[in-house]
Amino acid sequence: MSSFQSIPADSLSLNPFTSIGKDWMLITAGDAAQYNTMTASWGGLGFLWNKPVSYIFIRPQRYTKEFVDTQPRYSLCFFDDSWRDMLNLCGTKSGREIDKAKETGITPVFTQSAPYFAEARLVLICKKLFCQPMEEQAFLDQNLLPRFYPEHDLHTLYVGEIETILVRK
Repeated sequence: MSSFQSIPADSLSLNPFTSIGKDWMLITAGDAAQYNTMTASWGGLGFLWNKPVSYIFIRPQRYTKEFVDTQPRYSLCFFDDSWRDMLNLCGTKSGREIDKAKETGITPVFTQSAPYFAEARLVLICKKLFCQPMEEQAFLDQNLLPRFYPEHDLHTLYVGEIETILVRK
């Protein structure tokens, strides 16, 4: 029996400034054979093209980017504060070098169209709609570049339609 229930997008109660910017989330993509996850504190939720959407940003060197690029869907998982150490590890260690689930005790679940984690309090399954690498010349405030991109490793922006919302029962 699943410990999650599906809810419609208009029933979601979430403060993205807190849930993403302060509490963080995991971005996960792949399949049961191979997947990866990473912690993210930049992103957003909104309404675009008459759809509920998520906005995520991934730097080119992140291993998870390879999976997001090749898969049609990704998940966003939100956790309660007891998982802060896990989120720290998933944001600082590479899945190329360690098995993050094994190292942190999180349980991957493959019952949806993108992998997610059984310990999450909230899961968003998102179908990619748009992908665009950021470009230095597009920054209207060029002062952001040396502060956030001293290595010139600009993020890629992904917009995904939120297809499924799972909340802990």
